[in-house]
Amino acid sequence: MRKSFFTFHISLFALVLAACSHIDEDERLIYVPPVDATRAVLIEDFTGQRCANCPNAAAEIARLQEQYGHETVVAVAVHGGPLAFAGNARNIGLSTPLGDEYVEHWGVANTLPKGYVNRRGTPSNPEQWGTLVREATALPAVVELEATTTVEAGKVSIAVRALGLETVSGKLQVWLTESGITAMQSMPDGTTNREYVHNHVLRAAVNGAWGSDIRLRQGEFATQEFEYTLADDWTEANMAVVAFVYDDSGVLQVVEAKLTDDKN
Repeated sequence: MRKSFFTFHISLFALVLAACSHIDEDERLIYVPPVDATRAVLIEDFTGQRCANCPNAAAEIARLQEQYGHETVVAVAVHGGPLAFAGNARNIGLSTPLGDEYVEHWGVANTLPKGYVNRRGTPSNPEQWGTLVREATALPAVVELEATTTVEAGKVSIAVRALGLETVSGKLQVWLTESGITAMQSMPDGTTNREYVHNHVLRAAVNGAWGSDIRLRQGEFATQEFEYTLADDWTEANMAVVAFVYDDSGVLQVVEAKLTDDKN
């Protein structure tokens, strides 16, 4: 089953062909960047099933996605550190070694909930995310992204196509996430909710924890392709690919694409 998702409903580029014969051949094709390209925002929500205040962070993400749209605000719940839960015979755990690596790297293990908005500045508290999202969406887009997925026999094939709206040199990161997971969660009122629904949970990094190199000149396309075998206990219909380009300044663009069109 195939699913294609475009970040924005705009023309990726236009080519203007000069009509005058006296213009040199190498000047005939001129790249015209889209003027209305929108910059999407990635929120990395560092969280844990033993973190009593983390449901408040999830609620803030839901509010921001309602305000801006899921295409503009893409969220990934990164379960890691001492407040995350690896699971046991009775309870599902969402902690992963990958989540532990990110939580340790960004130094947030003992300060949950924290979030990174486009990896700019430092991880912040949920009450700061609204301002940071507003500021991030006001920045010009420098990359256009499209993600296409094909799932067959428990294996997903992913193609990420990027267009440089400016010259870019950074990393392309491709993650798999899953939503609709019912599992225990500590709650702000001190109780434990064993029917809590966890969304956009980080499951795997398709191309390594820190991604693969990507370099684009203005007006240049590049496509990277990947394959990943899904775990047996993941629900394919609830999964998505999150792909983003980042450099030392932060996340430059992000796109989310569902694995399938199936609905539960």
